[in-house]
Amino acid sequence: MMEKILITMTTLLLLSGCGNKKEDSARETMKYSLQGAWTLRHVKYPMGAEEDYDLKGSGTSCLIYEGDSVLYGCRIASTPSGLVILPMAKAAVTLIDKGGSELLYLENDDPHPLTISDSTITIQRNGALYSYIRADGIYWEWGTEIRDIIARDIDNGGDNEASRYMLSARERQQEKTIHWFSIFTVLIVFAALLAVRLAIINRRAKRQLLLQLQQIREVQENRPQAVRQVVATVENEFFTSSDYAALQRRMASGQLMKEQDWQQVEQHLKTLYPGFTSQLRSLYPMSELEYQTCLLIKLRIAPKDIAAVLARDMSTISTVRSRLYKKVFGHKGGTKEWDDFILTMGA
Repeated sequence: MMEKILITMTTLLLLSGCGNKKEDSARETMKYSLQGAWTLRHVKYPMGAEEDYDLKGSGTSCLIYEGDSVLYGCRIASTPSGLVILPMAKAAVTLIDKGGSELLYLENDDPHPLTISDSTITIQRNGALYSYIRADGIYWEWGTEIRDIIARDIDNGGDNEASRYMLSARERQQEKTIHWFSIFTVLIVFAALLAVRLAIINRRAKRQLLLQLQQIREVQENRPQAVRQVVATVENEFFTSSDYAALQRRMASGQLMKEQDWQQVEQHLKTLYPGFTSQLRSLYPMSELEYQTCLLIKLRIAPKDIAAVLARDMSTISTVRSRLYKKVFGHKGGTKEWDDFILTMGA
């Protein structure tokens, strides 16, 4: 039993050790990455002289690395208007680990001793030690733009002093604001044009509808007396018939209408007023409630009975009628005005 415990503990210790070695190896690998932006902070010369640098005034040197293989170098300074850069060089770099924390840095095959920490790199050139600090803010905000400017300037054989570039945060923000404002303006204009177009379409549809109504009135007013008498006779026969009396009793009882019942109502109306239902459909894209209300009005069913048959309150039926009048004629009207209009249609 003791032997099994010892074997288990030994295995766990070995696995833990392997894990720690892997973590240490990962940390070492990460520690040697040049990726990012670095700005020159301090120089120590061979004779003992030292000098500090920052972004103010004439500025400082900035190195931007793509991985550990490409270097973009420039001089960079902070001004009230933003950052100013002066492209300097683009170079191929190689980082060689010589072991024992000793690194060799090749810049266009020119070797330099190098040390790296999480926030500082020190490069030895001609006996002087150049210490750079990480500049994550510059890298994330301006890295891509600076690399593009340097690459373009070098490719074009730019003259250093004549190739200064302003990187203005204020201007960038203004560009973004202008960009979104332009999009917003286009959307507003599009919405306005769409609203105007719909208004024109609605106005044309309303004009066409009024013209149709006027034509209906003219046809009715110009009917010969003989035709009027025939229509009146047909109406009188229907509204005094036993079928209509049965329909009224059913309406008064409040029985709900089935599909076949509505079909019968439409058939009665087509017999009495052949053009009524088509004219009604052409007025406005009505809901089922609106359409059925109009059918019952045409059959001279009392509003209270309409409400009972359609299982609605009287107030709802009144609202439907007045709302239909406004939709069709474009202005407010009462329930009686709508009822009178329906009763004259197709007569």
